[in-house]
Amino acid sequence: WEQAANRIHLPFDDDLQVYSQDNDFMTLEPWDWTTPRSEYPLLLHFHPLVIYRHQVLKQADTVLAMFLQWQDFSGDEKRRAFDFYDPITTGDSTLSACVQGIMAAEVGHPEAALEHFTNAVFIDLDDTHGNTIDGVHIASTGGVWSSLVCGFAGLRDQGPMPFFDPRLPAEWEALSFHLKIQGRLLLVELDAGALTLSVRGGGSLDVDVRGQVLSVGAEPVRIALDPVEVPERTVFPSGPPTASLPIVR
Repeated sequence: WEQAANRIHLPFDDDLQVYSQDNDFMTLEPWDWTTPRSEYPLLLHFHPLVIYRHQVLKQADTVLAMFLQWQDFSGDEKRRAFDFYDPITTGDSTLSACVQGIMAAEVGHPEAALEHFTNAVFIDLDDTHGNTIDGVHIASTGGVWSSLVCGFAGLRDQGPMPFFDPRLPAEWEALSFHLKIQGRLLLVELDAGALTLSVRGGGSLDVDVRGQVLSVGAEPVRIALDPVEVPERTVFPSGPPTASLPIVR
């Protein structure tokens, strides 16, 4: 596993200042976005060799890497990657909306975060992919939980202690949940202006909230939260749509 990890490479495009999906992705033609909605999911209507020759994704792969390895990328790198990939991600995979929502929240796009979260919630409730009859999308359901905890509450747990950078939607009054961390039961309560933490079982726990390290015990600790600035979207140059593409039947 260490050998595999050491050989993983995420190429960087110097012109666009964006991490590339693969070595050749930035050289591909853009997808024809006039393709009717009836021809999605693309894999059911187009040959894979047609899809793979174009800048189009069914799920947010590079964006997912930046969520999982959040500490290895700058805020600007994550924001530019989200702004580049989000418009060309079809969401044909039920595992995509939750990840897109988490990263939309982190980079400061609250409307996109809530939209992606809502799409993830209704995958089975509204059978939006037309295949819930075959069974509930369990991984996507876990992604909904991750959207709440890692997206809107901003939890990251890859470091030495739990880290929170909350992004509660303006339309919501509050969000609360429990986490079992290092043998402690941590209660997390988030409202529009503050994050409140308390340990309901076990000893005290060190927690990082936006760079402020706190020792949290049974007595609730309330941390005031400044509003998050909404950045301007990065605008990338786009080529002309491709010619009409053959449909594989």
